[in-house]
Amino acid sequence: MKMTLIGVGSWGTAMAAQAARHLQNGDVCLWSRSAQQLEGIQKSGENADYLPGVILPKGLQLEVSFQRAIERLSENDLLVIATPMSGLSETVAQVLRLAKHSLNIVWLCKGLESSTTLLPHQVVDREDKLHSHGLNHSYGALSGPSFAQEVGNGMPCALTIASKSNALCDIVQSAFHHGNMRIYASDDLVGVELGGAIKNVLAIAAGIGDGLDLGLNARAAVLTRGLAEMMRLVKAAGGRPETCMGLTGVGDLILTATGDLSRNRRVGLALAAGKPLPEILDNLGHVAEGVLCASAASNLATRLGVEMPITTMMEEVLSGKLSPHEAVKKLMGRDPKVEF
Repeated sequence: MKMTLIGVGSWGTAMAAQAARHLQNGDVCLWSRSAQQLEGIQKSGENADYLPGVILPKGLQLEVSFQRAIERLSENDLLVIATPMSGLSETVAQVLRLAKHSLNIVWLCKGLESSTTLLPHQVVDREDKLHSHGLNHSYGALSGPSFAQEVGNGMPCALTIASKSNALCDIVQSAFHHGNMRIYASDDLVGVELGGAIKNVLAIAAGIGDGLDLGLNARAAVLTRGLAEMMRLVKAAGGRPETCMGLTGVGDLILTATGDLSRNRRVGLALAAGKPLPEILDNLGHVAEGVLCASAASNLATRLGVEMPITTMMEEVLSGKLSPHEAVKKLMGRDPKVEF
């Protein structure tokens, strides 16, 4: 099997390293549009900009030509898109315009398209209708609790591949399920993708709570009631609420809301310290998907008639309508309700 990964950020680099440890030399290709970036990786053996300290397998192939990166793949190979959510639409369209045969395509991003509130697979479906030219591509989302630094270092991790294609799930498991990584399969794309999107917003909320020193009781309340919001939205959107109890829901939520490597949690901590959002994002140096996702998630909840008070408060904080202190006061002032 050959594999091409599009995007040389921390997560794309980490997953390329994971695959290259198992597949044959040259079978795994990592693409970047920046020849300078690839030259730096070639010389140092690591992606110093996004995954410093992780020595990449020597057999990992680097490619600057997008066309060559796509055309090297056969119908039985795997294409992994590791761009942020904001780059998914353009990347998929570019891939489909170049495709000469059916491809197996998986994406790693988590979130909603800001302008449409579409989930990643819905964005891909839209581009498929426009650009597939009658080819029958297979699609899926690979998600779960995972910090790139730990995966890059070969530490234990479990993820879920969600797809309507059993064959694609088998291909992804064959590519990544080895060493210290386990890959589980699911056919619930809505549940898997919404879990990955909403947990980032909730992680910002948890970071705010910790930054304001509200205590561990408050953190537990945010995570538990946030999980309830996630499950309500998944059900309303056509997914299975029980998916939220797996790796891509509660598993990813626990990691992202409590782990010090979490970018979204760090955004919440900085907001609680009174720092302006543009400064926070500039200092972060990486994408924090929860920032862009909060508004889209809140809009989707409104459209589907789902009550999501924590998510709504995060949208208002991130848009500057409320301060973190005001958001906490507003949440705590809500009327009493039945839990379930």
